[in-house]
Amino acid sequence: MIWQQLYDPFGNALFSTLMAAVPVVVMLAALAFFHVKAHLAALMALGSALVIAIFAFGMPAGMAGSAALYGAANGLLPIGWIVLNIIFLHRLTTENGSFKVLQDSLARITDDRRLQLLLIAFCFGAFFEGAAGFGTPVAVTGAILIGLGFSPLAASGLALIANTAPVAFGALGTPIITLAKVTGLDEMELSAMVGRQLPFFSVIVPFWLIWAFAGWRKMMEIWPAILIAGVTFAVPQFIVSNYHGPMLVDVIAALISMACLTGFLRVWKPKTVHTSAALSGRVDNSKVDVDPDEKPGGAAAFSGDGQRAVLRAWMPWIILTVFVFAWGTQGFKSMFDTRPALDPQTGAVLLDPTGKPKTEANPIFSPVLTFDAIHQKIEKVPPVVPQAKTEEALYKFNWFTSTGSGILLAAIIGGLLMGYSPLALARHYVKTIWVVRYSLITIVAMLALGFLTRYSGLDATMGLAFAATGIFYPLFGTLLGWLGVALTGSDTASNVLFGGLQKVTAEQLGLSPVLMAAANSSGGVMGKMVDAQSIVVASTATRWYGHEGEILRYVFFHSIVLAVLVGLLVTLQAYVSPFTAMVVGGH
Repeated sequence: MIWQQLYDPFGNALFSTLMAAVPVVVMLAALAFFHVKAHLAALMALGSALVIAIFAFGMPAGMAGSAALYGAANGLLPIGWIVLNIIFLHRLTTENGSFKVLQDSLARITDDRRLQLLLIAFCFGAFFEGAAGFGTPVAVTGAILIGLGFSPLAASGLALIANTAPVAFGALGTPIITLAKVTGLDEMELSAMVGRQLPFFSVIVPFWLIWAFAGWRKMMEIWPAILIAGVTFAVPQFIVSNYHGPMLVDVIAALISMACLTGFLRVWKPKTVHTSAALSGRVDNSKVDVDPDEKPGGAAAFSGDGQRAVLRAWMPWIILTVFVFAWGTQGFKSMFDTRPALDPQTGAVLLDPTGKPKTEANPIFSPVLTFDAIHQKIEKVPPVVPQAKTEEALYKFNWFTSTGSGILLAAIIGGLLMGYSPLALARHYVKTIWVVRYSLITIVAMLALGFLTRYSGLDATMGLAFAATGIFYPLFGTLLGWLGVALTGSDTASNVLFGGLQKVTAEQLGLSPVLMAAANSSGGVMGKMVDAQSIVVASTATRWYGHEGEILRYVFFHSIVLAVLVGLLVTLQAYVSPFTAMVVGGH
């Protein structure tokens, strides 16, 4: 049986949109206003989405349940798997004192908290976004900031604000590559167009980050360093995205920015050193939740002296960087996830029409599970897509090539080199699972909610409301990308959800489909701050469990204002010369 999605089940677009928005409202209200624990808020939102999908939008109950389970599986792998293993590594380095040595080494580059924030949250975080994405940068930088003495609210909120400008090119260009696939638009044109939008914000975000932390006056005291960090990221971001492609944009830009900022700090110092790690202009009483099983590490707990001790302290994170980068490359994934497709009769390798060998999923490293209740049995229909198409529901269990597996191997190798026994590593891993149990429940519930809204058409109903804004569509279309990431936690998922809608609507309104598809991705990066998945990752990394609502309230203003600014830039590119000359591919 094929079930067609209904986008206006009540014959009233406004009422249908309000009904579709109920799960989002339930989750945000529960988190921000009623101080409900994140895992309970996510489960409440999922429950309301099931009720609305089944009884208001007519989705068969079996399909609704299967869509939620499909999302839950994607929540466990790759997202939950990344969070679990990065926290495991962090606990190992904290337990034996190497993390304290690492913090001290970072502090020796600069004692100024503002400059530490630029180096770690913006530059270092951008590298991990480019290499892995999917929550890794917030988990790593949030943990480091906590170790440097930032409060949980500051570490969580500032890590989220910093993890914006690189997101559209995150995970080795996956969001852009996926956007090209779902829209049929040229990948290089999309890469170039996003590369003509985000560099502006790659300069703005570092200033915004320091302003949010220390205030305007303290920000202006270090404006040369901020400008160096932003410009040396933005220029490579533009060049690589426009002349090479989306895959290595963030990795190259982050490494150049980090090197330039570090070099600049060797010859330039601020007149006054800002040593306070407290947020400016607000009462911040947030405290790290103490784990009773975790012993406070220190430099004394980690033997060694001078540069040797520092190198040993950085060693687990260097191993992590190497593993994460390797696990992110397509060549590595293809090596394990696929195998040559063989003719069942002769055993010969099958060839595609171009003469290249065909490949199929490797059942050992990448078994494919089909959710039969919904696979190719749910049909998206116009105007969301140009012509009716059925949705796939294939879960690729890439257990080895998932980024989280690379992190786990890095943690094990790093742990053994730090002197842990295999038994001690196993004991710490069990403790880590217990520590992050509620975070994993939240991530699973959130991804279940995101997939349910996609397969039931609730997201498309909300998207069509944005698409009805006419001349204001460049602004609201950008905010649609923001909504997609806020709902799903992924710029890639937002591009899957709304990329086709952006293209169709742009063509109907006489706008460039490349411009609006790119705007979906560029606007989406600002939604990364407020999606529940990222907030849970931040609260877990900073050991501030159960305070997700406070983090959401802190970052929401920054998220929506920056998203509107992206929308205004896209509007200028759509209608106003000379910005229109920046548009790739014409109208």
